Amino acid sequence: MTTMRLRHLLLTAAVCTASVLSAAPLKIAYSDWPGWTALAIAEQKGWFKDAGVEVELLWFEYGPSMEAFTAAKVDAVTVTNGDALVTGAGGAKNIAVIITDYSNGNDMIVAKPGIASLKDFKGKKVGIEVGFVEHLLLLNGLKKAGLTEADVELVPTPTNQTPQVLASGQVDAIGAWQPNSGAALKAVPGAKAVYTSADEPGLIYDAIVVSPQSLAQHRAEWVKVAKVWDKIVAYLADPKTAEDGIKIMAARAGVDAKEYASFMPGTKFLSLAEGAKVLSAKTAGFDSVLGSSKIADEFNVKNGVYKESQNAASYLDASITLDALKK
Repeated sequence: MTTMRLRHLLLTAAVCTASVLSAAPLKIAYSDWPGWTALAIAEQKGWFKDAGVEVELLWFEYGPSMEAFTAAKVDAVTVTNGDALVTGAGGAKNIAVIITDYSNGNDMIVAKPGIASLKDFKGKKVGIEVGFVEHLLLLNGLKKAGLTEADVELVPTPTNQTPQVLASGQVDAIGAWQPNSGAALKAVPGAKAVYTSADEPGLIYDAIVVSPQSLAQHRAEWVKVAKVWDKIVAYLADPKTAEDGIKIMAARAGVDAKEYASFMPGTKFLSLAEGAKVLSAKTAGFDSVLGSSKIADEFNVKNGVYKESQNAASYLDASITLDALKK
């Protein structure tokens, strides 16, 4: 084989490899939070392809979805802003490019009958996924009730198992998001949501976070994904199409559509413009993702979720959303 012929073959192989890589879909790991199940609408309607971007949605339980991201098996994952810091502190740096929603009541601390409020939690056992967002919700509520984490006994419990654990009587309360929190309320007649994310709007923002490598290599595609997200929010906001969207979400989550419709007010979906506003803001409180993330960071360090404080601003990038709004 001549040298020229060999060079030609190597060049052809390189071009083919590059072609395969560029055609590879963006992989997004997502789970059963209503703000993320909505992505299934775009998948079923073919909106990603219509926008000119290949996306593969991969369905996980919440914890395993972050594990898949940490293992670099996916480009992006859907997480809360607080858990994004936890994931990053564990070594999987990530950047929030789309704020999908904020929790408006769907995250709940559910107590068994006889417990009226968080003020009654002293000495009680709470089944919760330690280090995750419900843990933060509990700590926020306990603080308002004049208690601390030392006043309760945390029982590490995967979120999807919280309904069964509460029903078994092993704990006095659990922390979970829909549909698990709703399942816990149904599993134990008389159980009550004693504190929810509606009591602290902005405590829990939800986002699509992307690896820095994928963001650098596929920035234009992520702008297209952001535009599709706006289409999803508009579909759910339109009375003519909302029911169809909810049916798709319910089917993805394995929940009856009528029951799933009752979850919708507990998630405040954010349009691109609304998401850009909270993602760009630099305020210190819960009205910005930055302020909320700094508060989450303080909780995480204080409670030993991780040791080193994270630079919350480095986890946020509003430019993708802002560019999507321009076009």
